[in-house]
Amino acid sequence: MQRRRFLQALITLGFIPAISRTSSAAVEDIYSLPSFGNASLLHFTDCHAQLNPVYYREPVNNSVGALSSDPLSLLAGRDFIEFFGLVPHSLEAHAFTGLNFVEAAELYGKMGGFSYLATLIKQMRAERGPGNTLLLDGGDSWQGSATALWTQGQDMLGASNLLAVDAMTGHWEFTYGERQVKKNLSQFQGDFLGHNVTLTEEAAFRDGIEPAHIFKPYVIKQLTHARIAVIGQAFPYTPIANPRYLVPDWQFGIQEHRLQQQVDEIRDRKLADAVVLLSHNGLAVDLKLAARVTGIDVILGGHTHHALPRPIPVSNARGKTLVTNAGSHGKFLAVLDLVVKAGRVRDFRYRLLPVFSNLLAADQQMAAYIDHVRAPYLQQLTEPLAQTENLLYRSDSFGGSFDQLILSALQESTGCQIVLSPGFRWGGSLLPGDRITVEDIFNHTAITYPEIYQRTLSGEQLKNLLEDVSDNMFNPDPYFQQGGDMVRVSGLHYRCHPAGKPGERISEMRLDSGDLIDARKHYSVAGWATTQQKSTGVPIWSVVIDYLRRHSGETVSPVYSSATVAK
Repeated sequence: MQRRRFLQALITLGFIPAISRTSSAAVEDIYSLPSFGNASLLHFTDCHAQLNPVYYREPVNNSVGALSSDPLSLLAGRDFIEFFGLVPHSLEAHAFTGLNFVEAAELYGKMGGFSYLATLIKQMRAERGPGNTLLLDGGDSWQGSATALWTQGQDMLGASNLLAVDAMTGHWEFTYGERQVKKNLSQFQGDFLGHNVTLTEEAAFRDGIEPAHIFKPYVIKQLTHARIAVIGQAFPYTPIANPRYLVPDWQFGIQEHRLQQQVDEIRDRKLADAVVLLSHNGLAVDLKLAARVTGIDVILGGHTHHALPRPIPVSNARGKTLVTNAGSHGKFLAVLDLVVKAGRVRDFRYRLLPVFSNLLAADQQMAAYIDHVRAPYLQQLTEPLAQTENLLYRSDSFGGSFDQLILSALQESTGCQIVLSPGFRWGGSLLPGDRITVEDIFNHTAITYPEIYQRTLSGEQLKNLLEDVSDNMFNPDPYFQQGGDMVRVSGLHYRCHPAGKPGERISEMRLDSGDLIDARKHYSVAGWATTQQKSTGVPIWSVVIDYLRRHSGETVSPVYSSATVAK
């Protein structure tokens, strides 16, 4: 639908007043964003290889927000709207929250898609003039779809080069392994940055060299009126959250001291007028880092998929640092306009622009590329498997209906008493009545270690597992939080106390029968995506696809109901 027709439809339905109240732009074009200052940063992150527009429901569950060490990082739903001053039931309310998601999604349509993102990027560049913008990618761009998996990220490299990304950092990119990462980066036309990724001491000793940076720690970009330093902060916990065997010779970490050294070097040598940290830490970590490391003007953050309508200013010993997060799945483009004068940032303006495919024209060059790269796989991707009766989604803190679909398939396939699925935040949503295709399944399972496993665990081991994951979510120190959500479970019910002490957050563990889990008894357990030794099981997508084929003709309506949150 063309933008003009879509806006006319919104006028007829009475939605235009909401748009005009929630945007400083004119009603006839919500993407009218006049140039400001003399240097601009364009930022997107966590697109998870979604080349085409998607439905993506933001979290609604805020039951744990008030109990977190950082309530801002878990704001959702109505609390989010109130905190950021959004108008309920508006375009922006739909973009930034999951409230009334089905009705709003049916009205406003899908979001993201690289052909629409490309159009918006070109518009921002044109309005700001040649040589005045940088396009920065916060990572998690090469993973999350079937075509990205099957091409080892090559399809996303082509799209990134068409966008003319100036610099990026990474996380899921590393799960293709060291050799493939280096191969891909030989074709990347921008700079891949990661000051916190170095050779392990063992690898350096083996090769007879000093431990060294694997990637450039930072790059200085000369714009027409300013020099911008961009430091890359790759996901610090990559060898913990993902298999160590994929990157055996690389070490990560937050590396706070090394980061301060990099910033001081840039500042002391007057290499740049502004210092930007392109981060894949996650919001809570970024907020703590901004309070401890001085000299950074802005942190452009990602990983935890938070979409913040405005930056959060964080005070530190030498000033303030702005912390932003730019959402996920290609839904948003952040535009940070800077006034740079006499070697300093004097002022700024910021907008996180939702990418509505109904309001933007597709960039024809990017659209042609997407069609080309998907063509060899299109028949397989579009195979229909089932129809969903209710909303399928991910991203609430303790579960989601798409996760429950995966769990149901795994439980039926293995016959285990208890099944587990990782709390990933990536994967598009499906509206009630939508057809579930092979591509939809891969959008929730496309990783390089997808094999299922089966084992026997004691009740004590099960409790320890849940305690470990909940500590990752609710540890009062953000540096011990790795992002993501609670492991999804089926066949097991439990109560979680987010404000509890480590080792005391999980209680009342019961089987479906109602029987309490006995710490000394053993239970059959299945799962997938183990980060330990590589499993020999079948890929999870095969399990889910076969499950849907066995139930073809039936409507799919999984409902999540395994965890209770204690206030």
